[in-house]
Amino acid sequence: MSQDNRARLKQWLESGEIRLQPLTFPQRELWEASPVPVADVSNNICATIQLRGLLTRQGSEAALQKVVDRQEVLRLSFLPGKGQPMQMIRNAGKPMLEFHELSASQRQLGAIEELAKEVFRKPFDLVQGPLYRVEVFRRAADDHVLMFAIHHAVADGWTLGVFFQDLVAAYMDGLRGVHAGNPPVPLSYTEWGAAERAFWQPAELEQRATFWKSSLAGGRRLWSPPTEPKSTSGERERWVSLVPADLGRAVRELARHNGATLFSTLLAAFQIALSKWTGADDILVGTPVANRSKHAVRETMGYCSGIVPLRGQIDWTQTFSNSLRAVHKATVDSFANAMPFAELVRELGDSPSPGHNPIFEVRFALQNHPIPDVAVPGLSLQFKMRSTGTARFDLGCEINEKGDGLEVAWLFRRNLFPLDDILNLGHIYQAVLAGVCRSPESRADALMTSL
Repeated sequence: MSQDNRARLKQWLESGEIRLQPLTFPQRELWEASPVPVADVSNNICATIQLRGLLTRQGSEAALQKVVDRQEVLRLSFLPGKGQPMQMIRNAGKPMLEFHELSASQRQLGAIEELAKEVFRKPFDLVQGPLYRVEVFRRAADDHVLMFAIHHAVADGWTLGVFFQDLVAAYMDGLRGVHAGNPPVPLSYTEWGAAERAFWQPAELEQRATFWKSSLAGGRRLWSPPTEPKSTSGERERWVSLVPADLGRAVRELARHNGATLFSTLLAAFQIALSKWTGADDILVGTPVANRSKHAVRETMGYCSGIVPLRGQIDWTQTFSNSLRAVHKATVDSFANAMPFAELVRELGDSPSPGHNPIFEVRFALQNHPIPDVAVPGLSLQFKMRSTGTARFDLGCEINEKGDGLEVAWLFRRNLFPLDDILNLGHIYQAVLAGVCRSPESRADALMTSL
């Protein structure tokens, strides 16, 4: 940091314009346990909102200002340090909002998608901040696309829904002539971080680590890490497949019949599919958890989520129903022993390296973050969360519920897996889901033979 910047920082601190806070446990994961640099654009989390109806720039800026005032992560950046950086939280911030008029050639769906990629791939300045951007593209007087990007260090998937809710509430207040700010959040991100630090004392961490050392003992990697230069290791492809409504309903009924969750049922089938695809019987994946069980933090924007490893050892002599019950129990036990991922990595001694995520290579997620159902007079809103394809994992399977059906997004390293291989994996997974719903008492080896 230059001498001028040091002097400016000292002035800000003395005046109370900014305050410093230690990193939260999830933030430490990005600095200590990720194979990609924190500033990598793969750490940008993104969403779009399709808006039909009249939208004014003035009203949008006023609404965003209220959200910035309410949510401190929109005023947060990071101060580098010799050890860990520090959170640098400003007392006030201006809304980062840009409006763009689209030409006729830019209004097509393909052109809009390219614009979205440009918005989402812009890097953030972690020191200068802010670590979010909002850009509105006007296709017609009553047709807009709002694109929202925010850095993972200050946000998770849940955060996107909170932002949407706060922004719409503030815009509605503006329409009604209510100019007062939004009410403060019940728990700020700073307060949440302090509560987490108070809970995760050495004794608690040691107890959880003991569980994981036993649970993960003897595990093997599914494949060797890539050897290409770091500059290309983060490139990802995305392919989406759909599980039809009738099969989606059958999967949910199978879960209910066996006293399991939809997540455990989808995971058990995924473990079988991945085993068939890789030839490995020991399957280890990681899954995100919201970490927002306390009601007070549900209105808070910030990076609160964690990562939990889930291990499945395929027994080909078992029926799927028996396997599902075992997977469900193992999943419940793993969630009950969840601990900060950076601390888990440290305890297991599996440090990250470029292109090599610690502990596991595959991410599996059922995206069920609550998306508010809102209505604004004169506006039609459609919110869509986008998969970013974060560069720390080789392969990702992200599932979203689409009515009775399911949308399965496959995120994969282009240098490791040709698209044909991923198409094959998607086919296997859907065939496994159909097979176990059709005959849940069949043995796994018989199911594989039928595939």
